[in-house]
Amino acid sequence: MTATAPAPSPARAARATAYLPRLALVLAALLASLFTAASPASAHAALTASDPKDGAVVATAPAQVTLSFSEQVAMGDDSIRVMDPQGKRVDTGELRDMCSGSTVRYGTALHSGLPNGTYTVAWQAVSADSHPVSGAFTFSVGAPSATSVSLPDRQAGGGPVGVVYDIARYAAYAGFTVLVGGAAFILLCWRRGSAERPLQKLVVRGWVTLTAATLAMLVLRTPYTGSGKFADVFDLDGLQAVLETKTGASFVSRLLLLGAAALFIAVLFGAYARRQKTSSAAEAVDETGAGDGTGAEAEAEAADEAAKETSDLAFGLAIGGTVVAGGIAATWALAEHASTGIQPGIAMPVDILHLLAVAAWLGGLVALLVALHKVPDIEREAVQRFSKVAFISVLVLAVTGVYQSWRQLGSWSALTGTSYGRLLIIKVSLVAVLVAIAYLSRKWTGRLGEVRSTEDAGAGATGEGPAEVLAGVDVSRETSTGSGSGSDAGSDAGAGADPRRAAQLARQRAAREKAREKQVRDADPGRAGLRRSVLAEAGVAVVLLAVTTVLTSTEPGRAAQLETNRSTAGPAVPNRAVKITLPFDTGGQNGKGTVRLELDPGRVGANTLHLWADGEDGKPLDLPEIKIAFTLPAKEIGPLPVAPDRDAPGHWSASGVQLPLAGEWRIDVTVRTSDIDQTTVQKNVKIG
Repeated sequence: MTATAPAPSPARAARATAYLPRLALVLAALLASLFTAASPASAHAALTASDPKDGAVVATAPAQVTLSFSEQVAMGDDSIRVMDPQGKRVDTGELRDMCSGSTVRYGTALHSGLPNGTYTVAWQAVSADSHPVSGAFTFSVGAPSATSVSLPDRQAGGGPVGVVYDIARYAAYAGFTVLVGGAAFILLCWRRGSAERPLQKLVVRGWVTLTAATLAMLVLRTPYTGSGKFADVFDLDGLQAVLETKTGASFVSRLLLLGAAALFIAVLFGAYARRQKTSSAAEAVDETGAGDGTGAEAEAEAADEAAKETSDLAFGLAIGGTVVAGGIAATWALAEHASTGIQPGIAMPVDILHLLAVAAWLGGLVALLVALHKVPDIEREAVQRFSKVAFISVLVLAVTGVYQSWRQLGSWSALTGTSYGRLLIIKVSLVAVLVAIAYLSRKWTGRLGEVRSTEDAGAGATGEGPAEVLAGVDVSRETSTGSGSGSDAGSDAGAGADPRRAAQLARQRAAREKAREKQVRDADPGRAGLRRSVLAEAGVAVVLLAVTTVLTSTEPGRAAQLETNRSTAGPAVPNRAVKITLPFDTGGQNGKGTVRLELDPGRVGANTLHLWADGEDGKPLDLPEIKIAFTLPAKEIGPLPVAPDRDAPGHWSASGVQLPLAGEWRIDVTVRTSDIDQTTVQKNVKIG
């Protein structure tokens, strides 16, 4: 007997090879978790300015607080909250839309008569690219003071809800890639694959993943952009509010398009797969030249008719599938980066092309890997066609990627100076590695063609089918071991009375079928090498997809630089002249009054100073002497004396008052009301 049991070591190696695709999926999940934990909801709309500014010290309480953003944001009446030092809200709770032209500004009014002290401004919004943003800052009236208000430590879109939401985002991108790429691989490269069960499962799983992820993001949207509590998924009012936003509309549109995609899948794997089988059978009969005369002509006409119907249906599926795939891709383009910033009318179509190219390349790569692993007789022509599709996809990715990078970065410095730029460098590097591995795959494809053509020639000489030659199946061995199929038939006849025996025979048949498939796969060295290189491509593609998903949730370089410039511009400066009021009491007769000081423009460099003195009755008080000094304690500068000139009774001024550095300056005003009655009053102000 020539049939022997396989050695343990090769069997273990075969099982290990069988688990490689599953291992790749596990690694993808781990990478997604790592990236999700490392990058919770980054800001996309940057706070570019505020009035009062962060850390500013203003002489009098402002009437309102305003915030300016780098792009459009969605805000509600409770989006801006202002608290006094004791934590009590001092805003009216009414949002003021002050946007005009390209300026995006919102504000809220403050109650009148606010006392001196430090006030906290906390805000949250949803940026135009659907990502939640939030922040907080402080300003002081008169002088800084202690405050019991703690700045919020939870970022918008963070926490457990943010982690689950981001995982759903990863799953949505992965599902879209597999769904579109798998269907494109079947229609463009290997139409016979529509009848193959492994590819059918792959595409259907991509559809299920994308649908489930979209539903999850829809119900999690309310807690993701708001409270961060899972219980809010049952908030119907919040869900209704989400449906009225651009992001909610994109989710609903995606679900409707996925309904159309389900119909596409049903036709592709139903009517089209059946016609493809019929057409292939007719072509096989036509090639063998079976029959002659009118019978052969009728068979040829039937084969031509079947091929024409199959081709027409394939054309219709290609057109419909492209429309549906483009529509699904547009739900991302209309709700994320492409819809905001500069040139959105160009950026959105470019983003759609970019997503479709990614899906055709990476999703097709996954489909090819499944076909090479599960289907023993995939034609080399299918691999060659995919090679051409991948090449075109890479060209589209390169062109659209360059435009997107220019649009989102804005400058060369943002390439290395922002998180977005650094992630973009990683993405480009991974694409380069993927292209290099793809080049090796093309070489293996060429070898596959040589081996297959040689063996096909051998098959023609021996009269055996190519599958038999590839597998190296010994037909005589099949019939000589255990009486071959005859004994199986006898066993099958008696298996009806013994269900356990029937199950055992079914397992044996399945094992033999798997062994034959493995023989076919392993008989071709080119096929084995191609499987390894495609598996390596798929591994890099998983990492690339994870990095791309992180990139879509990272603040673009343009906005990041605006925010960086704002935060590094130095200490905050009041947007108007520094005005302070200082009461004094020298202790003598007519020694009580008020000094009003104005420093214009209140910045580093030359300033103009005006000072007015009023008595208790509010009338100008003509003092015999008044002195002013500026001190910057943090830099040990000063006191810098200023001797103002008397312009009128109770009014003094000085021009060219130089303040050399930015920081918190102390202003000392010395007032003398008589030869022996004198006092000094002081106040701190922020100078930038």
